Amino acid sequence: MSDDLSIGIGRVHTVLPEVRTPLADLPEFPGLTPEEAEFARGSGIATVGVLEDTTAGDLAVRAVQGLLDELDGTDGAARPDTLVLVGPRAPDVLLGSDACRVQAEAKLDGAFAFTLDGLGCTGSSAAWALARDLLLADPSRQSVLVAHGSRPTGYDRVRHPVTVIGDGAYAMTMVRGGRPVLRAHRQETDGTFHDLFRVDYKQVPQYEWREECASPDRYRFELAMNSRMRLSRMVDEVLADAGVDKGAVATTLMQNVTASAYQFYETLLGLPIHPVCGEHLAAYGHLGAMDVVLNLDRLLAAGELAPGDLVLVLNNSPVAAWAVTLWEV
Repeated sequence: MSDDLSIGIGRVHTVLPEVRTPLADLPEFPGLTPEEAEFARGSGIATVGVLEDTTAGDLAVRAVQGLLDELDGTDGAARPDTLVLVGPRAPDVLLGSDACRVQAEAKLDGAFAFTLDGLGCTGSSAAWALARDLLLADPSRQSVLVAHGSRPTGYDRVRHPVTVIGDGAYAMTMVRGGRPVLRAHRQETDGTFHDLFRVDYKQVPQYEWREECASPDRYRFELAMNSRMRLSRMVDEVLADAGVDKGAVATTLMQNVTASAYQFYETLLGLPIHPVCGEHLAAYGHLGAMDVVLNLDRLLAAGELAPGDLVLVLNNSPVAAWAVTLWEV
């Protein structure tokens, strides 16, 4: 790959709770129906990371500030000239700008800030691909910063029939010459699922916000079948774009929703999902769009991959949106 097309990750900074709450100790747990409680216990989540008295924006600011502090101590590192905030489950403000708030409080002067929204968990995969495209489109642009804060929509963390939500945040940069390199990427959406989940936030106060699933069966079966067909095809397409086959993939990562999801996609794709995903699921719960970034960052930090190894990252959400990315270490 030529240097002018070699765009990858510059740096990642994550924010995670030091204290984690056992699943059964969540405030809403005693009020769950037997079906909801059984689902939560069988999700593969043992504890949930909770950061009290914070918003998604607060967490995103902390992550961006942490990353910028690290950059300021690195010789020759370019400060980001673009900030892409991956939209949280619910914005902190209406009419105002969460992205510009993060920019201001993190003192990212001179950057252009905007929000990439409406894709759920898949937002991070779409954002790193967009960051790559922005760098390719404009040779004067040096670094694109992507950030996200994960918090539940209301007070409840159990999202039946999907997952259990934890708190966290990340900031990452995409830069020229970064490693790992983004080798190939595909993403798709299906608008027919746009109203599968909703929160009636206009008619009730925040303390009564509850996520509603229009049809659990449609989520479990129709969307699952759609995901099965799309991701299987998209994996083949991404590998073909990169000119490699499944045998060349060193390991595969995905978002952390439930333990059964790993088994589903391992069987479907014939590619084992790396154990780091299940470890983070059990410890922190589902961190929304943060999952794939955390999993990739911790896998790289473990040192078990060699230069040139290929890592496949799957990502999907009930919106519905799907993304497959191939990274080269």
